[in-house]
Formats: sequence, structure tokens, C-alpha cells
Amino acid sequence: MIVGILKEIKVEENRVSMTPAGVEVMVSHGHTLLVETGAGAGSGFADEAYQKAGAEIVATPAEIYRRSDMVMHVKEPQPSEYDLIREGQIVFTYFHFAAAEGLTRAFIKSKGIAVAYETITGPGNSLPLLTPMSEVAGRMAAQQAAKYAERAQGGRGILLGGVPGVAPATVVVIGGGVVGTHAAQMACGMGAKVYLLDMSLERLRHLSEVMPKNCFPVMSSPATIRELVKEADVVIGAVLVHGAKAPKLVTRDMLKTMKPGAVLVDVAIDQGGCFETSRPTTHREPTYLEEGVLHYCVANMPGAVPLTSTAALTNATLPYAVALADRGWRDVARNNPGVREGVNVALGKVTYRGVAEAFGLEYTPVDEVLG
Repeated sequence: MIVGILKEIKVEENRVSMTPAGVEVMVSHGHTLLVETGAGAGSGFADEAYQKAGAEIVATPAEIYRRSDMVMHVKEPQPSEYDLIREGQIVFTYFHFAAAEGLTRAFIKSKGIAVAYETITGPGNSLPLLTPMSEVAGRMAAQQAAKYAERAQGGRGILLGGVPGVAPATVVVIGGGVVGTHAAQMACGMGAKVYLLDMSLERLRHLSEVMPKNCFPVMSSPATIRELVKEADVVIGAVLVHGAKAPKLVTRDMLKTMKPGAVLVDVAIDQGGCFETSRPTTHREPTYLEEGVLHYCVANMPGAVPLTSTAALTNATLPYAVALADRGWRDVARNNPGVREGVNVALGKVTYRGVAEAFGLEYTPVDEVLG
């Protein structure tokens, strides 16, 4: 199979979908790898490193799309790429369709095969290709919150860990999954007082056993959120509804009760955000004020630490990329239920229920497309 590795064109996105080491593995399986010029530069990988691994360096994304059976991205295709996607061509990347109607309709029109990293499932309904970036984003959420809590950055001017004789900041993390747990661990490590909210009692029992003593796992409810945000210096939204839009858990009315200069970090912004007042921002312009509360809603947080993120992403995606290239998407989807969950749009049909429901589109089970 001919596989294309595209340069990311989303604002301030420095990751790349495969390292040179990953390319070497793909080439060893007999595949031809095309890498767009400069694709790895933001992550510290020169074109020469890809050439040594066996890739051909290609000048334009148009040529990558024209020649490749499968193309790989980190972020979703941008509008300039929509018309380049060919019928039957596999696009393997993060899509987050349920928060992007224009992208969804464009991909339906292309009749390509969208295999979404974020909805592929593993044992125990885990999300193996979302997990590494969730780990990065969770840790970054606490790191960014600490920075933007500083007065010079527009925050209240509070140190998350306090100092002897001065109370630490109060951090509320909504969602006790991978993102929330990593965010809470980092905030706890800085010395903050952390409330970690989740709706699963079983999960809360586990968190009570494994989290630091300055972390307080609490059952989530609208009333609990309403009360805790009043005393919060930082609120981190870490809620994921698998393949669907995120619920709005912090309303504008709640925002009005918060401390001026408090910081909101919405890690769920890729799925539409879990705060009513959230809107996507970029690393170039990461924050804005709403009701006196500083919002950080960068949609590609791990893109700020590409050296870490690219290696972590390749570790997770490479076995799937090899399988898709070795056997084709139909065979892999037929025999791997987890990958079947990753096929969101195929040959003009929406094959993921959450995406169809988000925009009132017709849903077609994957099995009907597989034939």
C-alpha cells in the first residue's frame, strides 16, 4: 500500500502522525511511504531522517493525496484538503466529527474512508489511540492553569501550591477519566487542593485509593458543580462522551458566581466543550475573558509539546496503521470490533451513530458498508 504522511496545517500544530522509526517499520512490511516536505520539522525530525528510514519526500499535500491509498494526519483535514480526498481513500487521524458539521458533510461528499483515532476501542471499552494524547492534555491542563493563574497572564495572581502560611489554590477537575486523572495528579503535585468529580461510584472508590491525599474524589452532579465552582481558582473540564458532543456542565450563570480572574481549561473543546461559554482557541491566541473568568480552550493542546506527543502518538497508532496497510480497512474492520468502531464515515455513509445523531444525518451500520 502507498501511505502518505501529511504536514499538519492547523494553526500552531507541530506534531506529525509518524516518526521516522515508525516509517521504517511500515517500509519493512513492504509499503511505500510518502512524507510531505517538512512534515516532521516541528517535532524535531528532518526530511533526511525519513529518507534514511525508507520514505520518499514529496513536495505538496496534493501529490500525497493523489498517490496514496491511505493518508495519515494528527488533526482533522482542513477545508483546503476537502477536495483532495478521493473516493475509497483511507484517512486515518483524529476527526472529532460530532463537533464539526462542515467537516462531516465534506467527508461524506468525498466518499473516502474516515478511520478516527478517537473512537477506536480496546479491551474494557478503552480508547487506545485517544489515551496517549489524553495523558498529555491532562498534564498540560494543570500546567497551563498554573501559568494563566498568574496575574501577568490575566489570572488572579495565585500560586497553585501556595506557600507555608498561605493556602493553596482550589482546583476543580470535572471528569475522572484519563484526562481528569492526569490533570488532578499534576495539580496535586503542585500542592493545590483538588476536587476530582466523576459520576461513577466505582471509579470514585478507585480514585480514593490511588490519588494523593490532597485530592478529594467527589460524586458529580449539577448541584455539586454549582457549589464548587464558587470557591474554585481553576476549573478543568475533562469530560468525554465517546464519539459525541460534550455536555455543557458549567453554565454562564455558574460563571457569574466565580471569582474574578479564575481560570477555566476546557480539554473537551475538541468535542464542542463542556462549558457553555467555551469556544475554540489556538496556541497563538489561547485565552479570552468571559464574565470575568479567563478561558483556555486550545483545541490541540498536545501540539505545544510535539517532541513528547509525536512519540507517544506513534507508539499507539503504528500497530493499527500497519494492520490497515497490510490487510486493508475492510478486512481489519470485519475482524477487529475495536477498529470497526473507528470507521465513522465510509463511502458517503455515516457509520458512527454519535456523529449521525449530532447533525440529524442518516446512520448506516458499518456492517452494511462492509458488505
